[in-house]
Amino acid sequence: MDINKDISEEVVRERTNKLQEAMRASAVDGFLLTQNIDLYYYTGSMQNGYAFIPSHGDPVFFVKRSVERAKLESGITVKELGAFRQFGETLAKEFSHVFSGGTSGTVTIAADLDVLPAQTYLRLSELLQRAGSSSIVDGSAIIRRQRMIKSPLEISRFEAAAAVVDEALNEALDFLKPGVTELEWMARVEYEMRRRGHIGLMRMRGYNQEIATGMFIAGSAAAVPTYFDGPAGGLGLGATSPQSVSRRAIERNEPILMDIGCCIDGYVIDQTRTAVIGELPEKLARAYEVSEAIIREAENGMVQGAICSALYAKALEQADEAGLAPHFMGYGADQAKFLGHGIGLEIDEWPVLAKGFDIPLEAGMVIAVEPKFTFPGEGVVGIENSYLITDGRPRALTFTREGLIKLP
Repeated sequence: MDINKDISEEVVRERTNKLQEAMRASAVDGFLLTQNIDLYYYTGSMQNGYAFIPSHGDPVFFVKRSVERAKLESGITVKELGAFRQFGETLAKEFSHVFSGGTSGTVTIAADLDVLPAQTYLRLSELLQRAGSSSIVDGSAIIRRQRMIKSPLEISRFEAAAAVVDEALNEALDFLKPGVTELEWMARVEYEMRRRGHIGLMRMRGYNQEIATGMFIAGSAAAVPTYFDGPAGGLGLGATSPQSVSRRAIERNEPILMDIGCCIDGYVIDQTRTAVIGELPEKLARAYEVSEAIIREAENGMVQGAICSALYAKALEQADEAGLAPHFMGYGADQAKFLGHGIGLEIDEWPVLAKGFDIPLEAGMVIAVEPKFTFPGEGVVGIENSYLITDGRPRALTFTREGLIKLP
């Protein structure tokens, strides 16, 4: 079987060691990883199962299917899960030093509870109690904080994804003409990205949040609100797909929002450009200029130590000074309450440039910044780049030409 390790054992060991340090600092005796992305990050494999990482000692990936493939991919020991009803006994036997009393006389097990279904949580709680655990706590913040800081390997995958987005968009622009539907043009861009390695999906951590490859939405359809927690919705293809592209034909002299995501080797890049076939109405053209001014100010402010919430507050101030506050990041009750978000293996990672997110920026964070303005009945304009926080100024990972793209 021709399968190579996607993540080296050295990288996996480094990640699990950092997790164990954080566990010990939080008085956590063991960590049970259940979700695909968390499993991949800490084992190198995304096979069906559970990984258990003790605060001291070696972790084990208990796999239901496929054990054979997990052994080829994983950077930690792989064992067959066996009967799920006996999983508690399996853990107690494998990690007797954990379940015999822990470091303080009680046994505390953390899990990724932000993504764990309630039914599975209840079953796991029962099994872990049988093994000797006194409590299961939410450890999602521990792993999300660790994943905020990207390694050189991860950054190289962002760079590869950004290159694919740029190439695909430039290839597809010739196909963008009046009468072409949003769906047709998105399919063309997706084709160009898929043939360059885009895996065809963008993973999200948020409950009931889904996202396609992107939002190629134009005119009034772009400004239709939806459940998706973002500044633009899109008419979509119906009630079962109430966001992004529709079958509406693109027209002249209306804004075309090209919000493109691409996932290469698991890592997503996020980029938005605005185009028009002809000329934008003056009001929308001015709003686009304000979006560029906001992203330039954000670039100046995204240095180590800058507080995430302060960057969002500054963007709100700029939108208000321009008289565009009601249109910033959506409209009315449907406004999104952020300026930017972390990206990585998921599109909605930490940190978030939003009110209440009062942590400082650190070198190694990767953040998509997306100031946009929504005008009901007219459209959405804006720009988005993905940035790497460095020791100095942030480095833009996306590099498609900026400015309003005007097509004849």
